[in-house]
Amino acid sequence: MTIVAPAAQRTAYERHAPDPRLVEQALAGSRHAVFWLEDAPGPHHEPLTAATTADLAVVGGGYLGLWTAVQAKRRAPGARVVLLEAETIGWAASGRNGGFCEASITHGEDNGRSRWPGEYSALERLGRENLDGFERDVRELGLDCQWERTGTLAVAVEPHQVQWLGPDALDAGRVRGEIASPLFLGGTWNRRDTALVHPARLAHELARVAVELGVEVHEHSPVVDLAGGRRGPVVLHTPRTTVRAAKVALASNVFPSLLRRTRPMTVPVYDYVVMTEPLTAQQRAAIGWEHRQGLTDLANQFHYARLTADGRILYGGYDAVYHRGGRLSSAYEDRQATYARLTSHLLATFPQLAGVRISHRWAGAIDTCTRFTAFHGLARGGRVAYAAGFTGLGVGATRFAANVMLDRLAGEQTERTRLSMVRRLPLPFPPEPLAGVGIELTRWSLDRADHRAGRRNLFLRTLDAAGLGFDS
Repeated sequence: MTIVAPAAQRTAYERHAPDPRLVEQALAGSRHAVFWLEDAPGPHHEPLTAATTADLAVVGGGYLGLWTAVQAKRRAPGARVVLLEAETIGWAASGRNGGFCEASITHGEDNGRSRWPGEYSALERLGRENLDGFERDVRELGLDCQWERTGTLAVAVEPHQVQWLGPDALDAGRVRGEIASPLFLGGTWNRRDTALVHPARLAHELARVAVELGVEVHEHSPVVDLAGGRRGPVVLHTPRTTVRAAKVALASNVFPSLLRRTRPMTVPVYDYVVMTEPLTAQQRAAIGWEHRQGLTDLANQFHYARLTADGRILYGGYDAVYHRGGRLSSAYEDRQATYARLTSHLLATFPQLAGVRISHRWAGAIDTCTRFTAFHGLARGGRVAYAAGFTGLGVGATRFAANVMLDRLAGEQTERTRLSMVRRLPLPFPPEPLAGVGIELTRWSLDRADHRAGRRNLFLRTLDAAGLGFDS
C-alpha cells in the first residue's frame, strides 16, 4: 500500500524538507552495517557439539536470554545453566537497537493505563524499580555499557501536539535551549525514566558476566525442536546434538517460537536507523544537546534520536515495515527509500547540520504483539517459560521479563507473577491475508492522522474501542 500525504496538510518534516541533493550527499559514503556491532565486537563462544544436560536451558543470546541466564545463576549458583544462541551474542535486536533503556514495562503510560487500569500504579512502580535495579547491576556487575541516565526529551513538532504535553511542559524557548531545532514547539523532559546504553556492549558484557558465573554459552547452536517435558526433562534438539533440561526459558522473541501455538501472537516489523559521523565542535555547538538526553517526538509515526559516546547522532524510527506472511530476511534491511526519508527528516530537524555525513545505516526486526508490550506464558507442564512481544522497548523490560520467567519456572507466587499483564495472553494476529491488510491499513491511518492534526479515522477509533489501538 502506498502512503500518500493529503495535499491540504504536510507534516513539519515535509514543510522543512532539505534540498534532496543534501540528502543524497549525506548518504553517499554510508555503509550498510550496524555501528554498535562494529564498535564493540564480542568474543567467540564455541558451538555445542556433544549431548549434555542442564538444570536450565536458555534459548536465545539476546538481552532476554542473557538476563535469564545471569539471574538464574545469581539465584542458584550451583545450578547448571546452558545458553544456546543460533548466531552470535547480540547479533539481532539486542545489538541493533537505539540503546534506550526505559522504565516503562507497558510501552508507555497511555498503553498501560488503557489495558490494565486497576494495576497500572503497580506496573509503573515495578518498572521504575526494574530500571533502578538495572542501574545497580551495571555498577555491581561492572557492566561496561556506556550507561547514561539522562532521561528523554519528548518534543511537539506540530501545533496540535503541544496540547498533549500536559502541565509540566517546557515552552519552545526552553526546549530549544536544550536541543536547538526550529521544529520544536514545546516538550517534556523526563529525567529519570530513561537511560542510554551501548547496545552491543551491554549484550557482550552480560555474556561475560554469565560465563564468569558459570553459564555455558554456545553460539551457532540453533534449537530446531523441543520434545518431552510433560512428565520428564525437556529435550532440545540442535543440528549437531541434544540438551536434556529440567527447565527451559525461551527467549527467541522475533523469531518463530518453538511452541507452535504462540507463533500467531507476534509479527516482525522492521525498524530503520541512520548514524552520522562524529560531529565537529562547531556542529555540536550549533545544536547544543549538552545534557545528552534521549530525544523523541510525539507523532504517531515517531522518531527517536540520541548521541553516542564519540559524538555521533543516531536517528531512527518513522517507518515500521511489515512484510506479508511475517517473513524475516536480511534483504529487507537495506531499504534505500527509508534511509533517504530518515536523513531528510534529520536535516529538517537540524538544518544547521547541512553537510553532515551518514556513516552507517541499518535495520532490525522488532517483535510486536497486539497489546504492544511483552506477554508471558508457561508450557509443557510448567517446565517451559517464554516471553515475547516487546515492541521495541525491550532493553529494560527484558530484565523484568527474565525475572518473571524464573519466578514462574520455580513455581513461585510473586507480585510479578500475579499481574494480569503476566497471567493473560494477547489476542493473536489473524491469518494472512487479513494480518497484512490490517497492519498496512493501521499504518496508513496513523500516517493520515499525523497529516490531519492528530485526528484519528473510523478505523483507528474502532481499534481503540476494541483495545487494539496503537498510541506510541
